[in-house]
Amino acid sequence: MEALGKQILIELYGCDAEQLKKVEEVEAAMLAFARESRATIISSHFHQFNPVGVSGVILIKESHFTIHTWPEYQYAAVDVFTCGDEMDLERGLVLFKEILQPATVELKEVARGKMVFSK
Repeated sequence: MEALGKQILIELYGCDAEQLKKVEEVEAAMLAFARESRATIISSHFHQFNPVGVSGVILIKESHFTIHTWPEYQYAAVDVFTCGDEMDLERGLVLFKEILQPATVELKEVARGKMVFSK
């Protein structure tokens, strides 16, 4: 079934807690993910929480990449929303996993805007 876009929810378990604490490292990993996926980056904003954790968003022409980290649980939640078929998320995800080194990764894909095409 056709859809306007797709949303990929990525659960990363067993990541290095020290890496998930550092806004610079999380931002670099996410930007590498977006670039390797061939996304057209418009802007990015990342925030370091006190005492720990990072949240960030990369606005792309195709929609967005977001991340929220919980270093105390060695966990990160990533959301990638894309419109169109020009991107290569699988390629980007390979590099992203190499950088963050999670023990376990769970993916869920959701088709967005399906009702537009069901009329």
